[in-house]
Amino acid sequence: MIRPRLSSTIERRLLVNYRVDPHIAAALLPAPLRPHLVRGQAVAGICLLRIGGVRPAWAPSGTGLTSENAAHRISVEWDGPDGVERGVYIPRRDTASRLNAFAGGRIYPGEHGRADFTVREEADAVRVAFATRDGEVEVDATVEDAGELRGSELFTDLAEASDFFRLGSRGLSPATGGGHLDVLELSTPAWKVTAGRPRTVRSSFFEDLDRFPPGSAVLDSALVMRDVAARWTQGEPLRVGAGTGV
Repeated sequence: MIRPRLSSTIERRLLVNYRVDPHIAAALLPAPLRPHLVRGQAVAGICLLRIGGVRPAWAPSGTGLTSENAAHRISVEWDGPDGVERGVYIPRRDTASRLNAFAGGRIYPGEHGRADFTVREEADAVRVAFATRDGEVEVDATVEDAGELRGSELFTDLAEASDFFRLGSRGLSPATGGGHLDVLELSTPAWKVTAGRPRTVRSSFFEDLDRFPPGSAVLDSALVMRDVAARWTQGEPLRVGAGTGV
C-alpha cells in the first residue's frame, strides 16, 4: 500500500498543555490506548498550528498551501508488537481550510471540522482564537514568549518537555466507521521548541464540566515552535477494541 507523505513548514505551533486526572483521561480513550502519565498525571492540550507550504513530498519547495489548524490531544501509550508505543489521541481536528477539511480522512489521515480563526501576532506573544462552525468548540489562547519553562507541575524544565512531545509524534484520530484509528506521524530533522507562558487561555473543551469535572483538568504550561521543516507520513491504522483503564 502506498502511504502518502506531505512536506511542509511549521510556521507557528503553540502547544497549550493541561494536567488531567488520569481516570478522567482514560474514560475519553478507546482501547487499546491508555494515558501516558507524567508524575502521576495525564497530559492533554491544544495544538494551534499554522502550517505552510503543504505539498506532496516530491513537489518542489516554494509551492503548497498555508492554513490555520487546531487539534485537541491526549498523550497516550499502548502495547505494540515490539513493546510500549507512544503518541497522542486526537478526538477532534479543526481547520480554516476547505481543502484540508475535504482531504482529511480521504487523501490523508485525520478528519477535520471547519472553524473560523482569529490570529494576532505581537512582538512577544501570539493570540490564536477559533470557533468551530458546528458550535461545539471555542478556544481563545494568548501565549507569551518566555526564556524558561516556569510553573509547570508536569515538566521540570524545557528540555524534559521538549523530549516528551518529540517522542510522542504520532497522532491517532477516529476514522469513519469506528473500527480503527487513523495514524499520521510528524518527523523533522530540526525539532526545536521554546518556552511559552500562557497569558490567557479559554477552552470550551476543557471547561466542559460533563467531560472534565471541577479540578480534573488544570492549565499547566505552553510551548512554542516556529519555522521548522516537517514531514507528515501516514502510518498503519490501529484497531480499536475492548475497554481499558489506567
